[in-house]
This record gives sequence, structure tokens and C-alpha cells, in this order.
Amino acid sequence: VSVVESGGGLVEPGGSLTLSCVTSGVPFDEYHASWHRQTPGKERELVAFITGDGYNSRMVDSVKGRFTISRDNIRDTVFLEMNSLNPADTGVYYCYDDGGYWGRGTQVTVSS
Repeated sequence: VSVVESGGGLVEPGGSLTLSCVTSGVPFDEYHASWHRQTPGKERELVAFITGDGYNSRMVDSVKGRFTISRDNIRDTVFLEMNSLNPADTGVYYCYDDGGYWGRGTQVTVSS
């Protein structure tokens, strides 16, 4: 099983990034998926969740209206579109497949 995130980087406040998470080795569309982040000095927290069929999703209050989670079950990929980024969004973003698998994370840094 492989879960691999990509798309992180350095962006200025107000900027945008789109993270991708490619999963292989599991029946992708049978499992829900989520994005989590770990910011400096804090525990890992759930950011966004999407059902296996992609029809339902939830975002934490701090990112509502700015982040969007989606998935492509043909390409076995989950996306996190992030807009209006601010320094508080800085951290390592992890993808989780509800089959019980974590990726290694991708670093997002929001700084001028």
C-alpha cells in the first residue's frame, strides 16, 4: 500500500496551493479519505474529510470557505485546494486513507 502526498511548498499570505494524494494498493473508492495537518507545537488535527464516493465532505471551521477537498476515483487521487492561505496554515499536511494508511506528509509554509 502506498499513500503519497505532493503539492506543498512556500507561498505568500493570500496565495493558493493544491495538494494531491495518490493511493495505490487498496480499493480506493471503498474508503473515505481525509487531510490532516500538524502545525509547530500542536498535535495533528483533522482539516477535511470526504466520503469514498465523493458526494459528502466536511471541513473544520478554520478552513471553511478557503479550502476544498475533492477526489478523482479514476486516478485514485484526493485533492485539497487551499486558497487565501495565512501563516496559521503553515504545517505538514498528511493524507489518510480510511483503510488505515497514512502518507508521509507534505510541507506547506505560508510566509512573506
